[in-house]
Amino acid sequence: MTMQNKRKGMLALLGLVILVVAAFYAIHWFTTGRYQISTDDADVSGNLVQLMSQTTGNVQAVYADETQWVNAGAPLVMLDGADARLTLDKAEANLAQVVRNVAQQYQTADAANSLVTAKQVALNRALSDLSRRNELVDARAIAREDVEHAKLSVANAQADLLTAQRQRDAAQALVNHTTLTQHPAVIHAEVTLKQAWLGVQRLIIRAPVSGFVAKRVVQVGERVTPETPLMVIVPPTQIWLDANFKENQLDQVRIGQPVSFTTDLYGKDLIFHGTVAGLSAGTGNVFSLLPAQNATGNWIKVVQRLPVRVNLNQAEITRHPLRLGLSATAVVDVHDQHGKTLTTAPVTTYQTLEYQQNEVPVEQLITHIVRQNSGT
Repeated sequence: MTMQNKRKGMLALLGLVILVVAAFYAIHWFTTGRYQISTDDADVSGNLVQLMSQTTGNVQAVYADETQWVNAGAPLVMLDGADARLTLDKAEANLAQVVRNVAQQYQTADAANSLVTAKQVALNRALSDLSRRNELVDARAIAREDVEHAKLSVANAQADLLTAQRQRDAAQALVNHTTLTQHPAVIHAEVTLKQAWLGVQRLIIRAPVSGFVAKRVVQVGERVTPETPLMVIVPPTQIWLDANFKENQLDQVRIGQPVSFTTDLYGKDLIFHGTVAGLSAGTGNVFSLLPAQNATGNWIKVVQRLPVRVNLNQAEITRHPLRLGLSATAVVDVHDQHGKTLTTAPVTTYQTLEYQQNEVPVEQLITHIVRQNSGT
C-alpha cells in the first residue's frame, strides 16, 4: 500500500470519526441539549437564624461554640439573674399588698352600707319622735320648744344619712361590678408579676431551631441587650440553591422543572437534584445598596442575571451536607413547559415554639398569693 493510500485511509477514518461525533452531538442536542440551560453562577443559600436575648443582663455562661450542633430548645447562653429575681420578689410582694388593699376596699364598702342602714334607722326614729311631739303639742301636753328640738334632730339625722350615702357611693365606686380576682388593681399586679416571672425564665437563652452554630460573638461577662446579636444558627434543612441565569436564558424556565447541579466541594461526580421553586422579583442590581442608574450619557448595556430559587432533595442533602455560600454549577431541564412562571404555592412558614412559656407555674403562684392575702 502506498503512502498516498495510507493517507487517504487515515483521512477517511478521521472523517468518519468526526461524522460519528457530530452525529452524536446532533442527536444529543435535538433530544436533550436544546432543553437544558446551565450556569456556573450558582451558590447555596439558606436561613441564618440570629440568636438574641429578650432581656438585658450580664452573660454568666455560654454553652455552645462555632461548628457545634445544637437541638431546638437547648440552653445556649445564661445571664446573671440577681436583678431579675429581685424584681420577681418585689412583684410578689406588690401583688400581696394590692390584694390586701382591695380586700379592705370591699370591707369598707360593706361597712359603708351598714352605716347607711344605721343612719336610715336613726332618721326614721327622729321622724317618729317629731310626729309624736307634733301630736302632743296640739294637745298642749309639751312645750313647743321640744318640737323644735325634735325638728333639729330630724335635720341632723337627714344630714348624717346623706353623708353616709355619699361615703357608701365613694366606697362602692372602687369595687362596683367586679370581684376581688377581677379587680383592675389586682389584674395589673398579676400582669406585673407575670412580666417579672418571664424575665427570670428568659435568663436562659435557648436555641430557637436545630442547626449548626456560626458567628458566635457573645463572651462571658459581656452585658447584652435585646438588640445584641449573640450567635447564628444555621438549620441544614432550610437551605436552597440560588442559580443566577442570564435574562436571555429564562424565557423557557417554569416552576417545577427538574434541576441538577454539582458543587466544587464534592466535585462533578456527585450530582444533586432539585426543582425550580420560583424566580426572583428582580435582578441583583435592583436590590443592591446603590442601584445602577441607566439614564446617563455613558450607558452600556449589560446582560442582567436573575436569581432562580431551587428546592433541594432533602435525602441527598442529609447524605451529603452542604454549606451556605458553596459554589455550584446548575442545569435546568426546560423540556416540560406546563409549569407557571409565577408561583401560586402557599406561603412558606418558618416558626419556632421554643419561645412559648408554660405559664402554669406562675398562675399557681398567683393563685396562692391571692388566697393567702384575701382570707379566702
